[in-house]
Formats: sequence, C-alpha cells, structure tokens
Amino acid sequence: MNIQHKRFTNKGFFFYQVDGEIKGEMTYSAAGETKIIIDHTNIDEDLRGKGIGMALVEAVVAFARESRIKVIPLCPYAKSVFEKREDIRDVL
Repeated sequence: MNIQHKRFTNKGFFFYQVDGEIKGEMTYSAAGETKIIIDHTNIDEDLRGKGIGMALVEAVVAFARESRIKVIPLCPYAKSVFEKREDIRDVL
C-alpha cells in the first residue's frame, strides 16, 4: 500500500490515494520540534476494514522513528491502535 506524506510548516498529513483522489488520511500538528499530535483520521467508508488506517499509523510511526520525534495520539482511532500494539509504543 502506497502511503504518501505531505508536510507543511507546523502541520502535515499521511494519505492514501486511489486514481488521484484521497481516500484515507491521518492529519497531525507539530508540538514543538520534538513531537507531533495525531489529531484526525478519515477513511472513505467503502474502504474501511481494509487496513488503510493501520497503514497510516505505521507510516506515522516510521516517520517518527526516522525523525527521532514522539507522537501524541489524540485521534480516537490512532489512540486505539497504540493501545493495542505494544510494538509501536516506543514513539509515544
């Protein structure tokens, strides 16, 4: 699954596209220079349950590890994934 990332000055999002249309996204805001806050996740209804949300979380985790930053998951979906998966909690 090809998850893409766009970053702006203090915000950004990870997204999944189908035929040039965003079908899933996870947005975040910077919290200083060492943290990001995941604030929203949205997956098109017809694609829910297909692993896109999990792929978005995994992309955020990979980005956080590479950038040596921490993640604050305020979004209910992201928070639930972090609660279920101990293997990604190193970025919290």
